[in-house]
Amino acid sequence: MHQNQQAAGNVHQLPPGIRQETLCSQLLPDQKRPELLPPLRTRRCSVVPGVCMLASPGRLVPAAFQLACSRAWSSSSGMDLKAVLSSLNDLAPLSFAESWDNVGLLVEPSPPHTVHTLFLTNDLTEAVLEEALREKADLVLSYHPPIFRPLTRVTWGTWKERLVVRALEARVAVYSPHTALDAAPQGVNTWLARGLGICTSKPIHPSRAPSHPTEGTHRVEFSVRHSQDLDTVLSAMKGISHASVTCFSSRTDSGEEQTRLSVTCTQEALTRVGVWLSQNSQLHEKTEVLVLEKPLLLQTGMGRLCTLEESVSLVTVIERVKRHLRLSHVRLALGAGRSLDSQVQDVALCAGSGSSVLQGVRADLYLTGEMSHHDVLDATSQGISVILCEHSNTERGFLSDLRDLLAMHLDSRVRLVLSECDRDPLSMM
Repeated sequence: MHQNQQAAGNVHQLPPGIRQETLCSQLLPDQKRPELLPPLRTRRCSVVPGVCMLASPGRLVPAAFQLACSRAWSSSSGMDLKAVLSSLNDLAPLSFAESWDNVGLLVEPSPPHTVHTLFLTNDLTEAVLEEALREKADLVLSYHPPIFRPLTRVTWGTWKERLVVRALEARVAVYSPHTALDAAPQGVNTWLARGLGICTSKPIHPSRAPSHPTEGTHRVEFSVRHSQDLDTVLSAMKGISHASVTCFSSRTDSGEEQTRLSVTCTQEALTRVGVWLSQNSQLHEKTEVLVLEKPLLLQTGMGRLCTLEESVSLVTVIERVKRHLRLSHVRLALGAGRSLDSQVQDVALCAGSGSSVLQGVRADLYLTGEMSHHDVLDATSQGISVILCEHSNTERGFLSDLRDLLAMHLDSRVRLVLSECDRDPLSMM
């Protein structure tokens, strides 16, 4: 995941002189679609942590339905690329991705573009792209973005440039959900937590409900010094795009009535409001800027802090993780004063590279793909054991679950193929 099980089978397995304050909202449950999220709350309150029960692994779709859908795929009419992208965003909204990440549609053939075959992979290498072309893929969903740092040219000189050239020549779109899928309630980290057994779980860093680009992010409140200046101030504020103004009466400390304005604005509009207020400071007083924050989401966010229903030995957790990820070996760093028989109740995990997410979290065990040498030392010095499974080994196994989810979201109108070439570049010798 952060910083920038070999699946068997191919098709037939489915289903932010002025004072600033912050206004927060109570932690609210996730909603299925962004437009159904609760309205913005602006009262002060504490954040209430939420828990989510994780069940044991299980099939998402009955075998008979799998067979029926596999037959339907053979005669599917496909879907327009934009419709497929909308479904992908419903499943893992890109607004939940980390700000540093490069997610979404990365390569797009000229429209219109119909998707008959969607090809899933953890990493898009040249070998995997050739496999996708053999499967006649119209869209490749690569969990990791093959384009992360900006390309200054597109030539045949480097393997990532060649990926773009080959994809465009073959009219293959490329999409990456990456950290949006990490944060999603039904995403990678939730899948990784499933391997621990029955537990309660909550995001280590919860996401906030998404907001529209033109939606207000700040509220500026101030009093108009003299009533004769009210029309001038109102006219100026109403002339600023993406800013809405309301008036209300207040009383000064001496009991005099005064008009106070409240301006709700976007981040961009805030700059223009601030400039006008600075240039006309003689017209207003008692100015405050309040940050309007969307509510935190119960089941959405980076990493997971899991509490096992019953504590088990460290060696038991290791065996569970190996079985879930289909690995013969993992790397282990024992926490100071710990042994293989030490009991584990709380596990902090993060798919991929977990250092930045797990840092400072109190738990008996950290589970992730990779951590730096010094971050491991910091953890073990606090008595926290660390299991490292290699980066993509903590992600790749989720792809079969993703295929099942996509089959339902796309109503089986698109053929779904899981890469057989994709694998972690590191292996045990």
